[in-house]
Amino acid sequence: MAETGISREKVAIVTLGCEKNLVDSDMMAHLIDERGYELVDDPNEATVVIVNTCGFIDAAKEESVNKILEMGELKETGKLKSLVVAGCLTQRYKEDILNEIKEVDGIVGTGDFMSITKVIDDSLIGKRTALVGNPIFTYEEVVKRKVKEGTFSAYIKIAEGCDNACTFCSIPMMRGAFRSRTMESIIEEARHLVAQGVVEVSLIAQDSTNYGTDIYDGKLMLPELLRKLSEVDGLEWIRLHYAYPGFFTDELIEEFANNPKVCKYIDMPLQHSEDAILKRMRRPGRQRDIRELVAKIRAQVPDVAVRTSLIVGFPGETEEDFANLQAFVKDIRFDRLGVFTYSKEDDTPASRLPDQIDEETMEKRSNIIMEMQREIASERNGRFVGRELDVLIERYDGRNDVFVGRSQYDAPEIDGEVFVSGYKGELGKIVKVRITHSYEYDLAGEVI
Repeated sequence: MAETGISREKVAIVTLGCEKNLVDSDMMAHLIDERGYELVDDPNEATVVIVNTCGFIDAAKEESVNKILEMGELKETGKLKSLVVAGCLTQRYKEDILNEIKEVDGIVGTGDFMSITKVIDDSLIGKRTALVGNPIFTYEEVVKRKVKEGTFSAYIKIAEGCDNACTFCSIPMMRGAFRSRTMESIIEEARHLVAQGVVEVSLIAQDSTNYGTDIYDGKLMLPELLRKLSEVDGLEWIRLHYAYPGFFTDELIEEFANNPKVCKYIDMPLQHSEDAILKRMRRPGRQRDIRELVAKIRAQVPDVAVRTSLIVGFPGETEEDFANLQAFVKDIRFDRLGVFTYSKEDDTPASRLPDQIDEETMEKRSNIIMEMQREIASERNGRFVGRELDVLIERYDGRNDVFVGRSQYDAPEIDGEVFVSGYKGELGKIVKVRITHSYEYDLAGEVI
């Protein structure tokens, strides 16, 4: 039951960073809705704004700070009474935010966001509350989320935190140690999302292939989780992100090959190809292992789309290392690929390594890899012309009079789309589309 007067407050949540933040924002939205506040999409209409921040790399931190300052200006130009900051930036830089950004009325860390309504309540009576404690938070009993109307695809965290201790990464400092959720809680959350109209879930964790080892007697339980999720009525597609190559078992490959609800799409962040750099990154496995694994997956899962992410400019990356990385990308021919320039993060081992590389060189290397990948992606996309693909219809583009969706080979927001002509049905449906054209990253076709 809403308290008297609470419903007059309008709350907008601005989410930055990765998909994990989107999940946390959905959970905060549910709590805010239950509390009796009105959720709005437009911060200009809000009396309370929550900025859910990212603190992973310098560019993300800068974006978060700029967004906080931008929202703070609404106290002068809009209706804003309270500005609350959540997420990874608060977990890493609590004191800096409180001391240097006076517009902020309260903060909550990655392990405390379930107290968001208390922070809002306090801020509205002039109390500047900061709840930033241990980053370890369990999602075990928290399955309720409020997704926006018209959401057909959603992310589910199957684990949180990380134990891999890569030398460039600050995530363990912000999210804590690796901890899996039980299958029961994940399945319950999937059912809750399907009841709101979701037909596709993307499973995320810092290390998804390691799922279950900490709570199921050391066993790798991802294949069984995929099987059980596929039994959820109304759930059509299950997508996997952030699959560590070291734990990609034959049993998991078989599940991709044989389970019709599991998208033939594997997001496997490799970071680099060269053994010496992988060792300095403290990444398990070597290039030979990666090549063998990708070849095995492609042999057993026809048409699988393999996505990876790479880091260029890691300390000590020589011109020879970079040339070898180019050869690796050209040889493997990933379907989807993203490139990050190395970011020197506070308190990480890599920040203390010698032979740090200048920004100009890193940007140049990034551009070279992405130009190579543009041509590879265009060629890989061409194989779909003339074929029939299942496409999830997500929106209507009135300007071009076409519906827009995705095939199982493209993840939401980061990959390509399919432009569909001749469709007359509802959004959120999976339909057969005959592909007539391919572009660098997108496809076009006609509904059958």
